[in-house]
Amino acid sequence: MSQESKGFFKTDKVPMDKKADATTLAVRAINKEETKARNRKTEQLRQLRLEKEASEESVRAEEAALKAAKPARKSKSASKAPARLVVKS
Repeated sequence: MSQESKGFFKTDKVPMDKKADATTLAVRAINKEETKARNRKTEQLRQLRLEKEASEESVRAEEAALKAAKPARKSKSASKAPARLVVKS
């Protein structure tokens, strides 16, 4: 009877170490996916920043070229004495 009672009430309990291993594997998989997503986003942002810096540099170069090509203009008002208002009462 003792052998039959052991076989009759079987329990399919999972040992705690197997549960912990499953949890660990799940957490590692989640962390791996998050790391991949973060690295992908970082690379995209880096690429956008480099493109922006390159375009800003080209705009600065164009502005410098235009400024160099444009002759300096003397201001006429700088050579004259400032006008004074005379108030007569």
